[in-house]
Amino acid sequence: MDDHDPYTAHMPASLRPNPRPARVSTWWRRPGAEVHVERVGDPRARHRIVLLHGAGGHAGLLWPYAAAVAARGAHVVVPDLPGYGRTRVRRPGAVRYADWVRLTADLLRAERADHDGPLSAVGASLGGMLAFDAVTRTGAADRVVATCLLDPRDPAALRCMSRFPWAGGAAVALLRALAGPLAGIRIPIRWPAKMRAMSNRPALTRAVAADPRGGGTRVPLGFLRDYLESAPAVEPEQAASVPVVLAHPALDRWTPPAVSRAFLDRIAAPTRYVPLVGCGHLPVEEPGVSTLVDLLADTPTR
Repeated sequence: MDDHDPYTAHMPASLRPNPRPARVSTWWRRPGAEVHVERVGDPRARHRIVLLHGAGGHAGLLWPYAAAVAARGAHVVVPDLPGYGRTRVRRPGAVRYADWVRLTADLLRAERADHDGPLSAVGASLGGMLAFDAVTRTGAADRVVATCLLDPRDPAALRCMSRFPWAGGAAVALLRALAGPLAGIRIPIRWPAKMRAMSNRPALTRAVAADPRGGGTRVPLGFLRDYLESAPAVEPEQAASVPVVLAHPALDRWTPPAVSRAFLDRIAAPTRYVPLVGCGHLPVEEPGVSTLVDLLADTPTR
């Protein structure tokens, strides 16, 4: 795969390992989709990580993070979730958030069956709750690391996620009305989402927003409704078996740390909060980004 992407120039030295680890594109056949999955680093590594993007992301955007962690000895598996990246979907307008949950759960089960060592599920942005939900459904991973834990049922989380915070619950009501007959209509993700806060570096934010595989893509109204009405299968108070680490950017202008910590504090399993000092929503600033790489490279116990 071509490494000359629009993101590398914006990344700090800590996300540009030299030499670069191996990077292999694979394809996973799913009902109605050919899912692109990047595998970074040595597949024989003791520690394996499934790394999940959020809205506006894909494997290409997460490549620098995967590379930095793989250079520290892990094998990193990064899927392009349906609607993003290079994944090919037969009916783009039919993609729903529930499809992301099922795909992630199945991927974790497959990686668990293929790997005897420690397995981490890591989620960036919206991918944080996705990782939590998939791991607590399956029990397949040994820990969850999330940069955000956003529960769309929480009015505070709903307000901070939206491009128009004043809309609040009205956005859900509007989507409920529209995403019946118009569920398959696809709109630019930048319309409902606060993409301008993707990072604290304007040039990087513009690169994400202009990426047709990421922040420049379109999502079905039905996907948005499905996400905003979603809930984890295991509520945090009953999630007692898998440790959860919240590594939240301290200067996040999209999703304030307090919103994620409200969910973290409800989790019954052991939890840990690690602020990424100096970092915006997409963490590229020091010292926080190095803190994140150190955390992900640390092998959990089984």
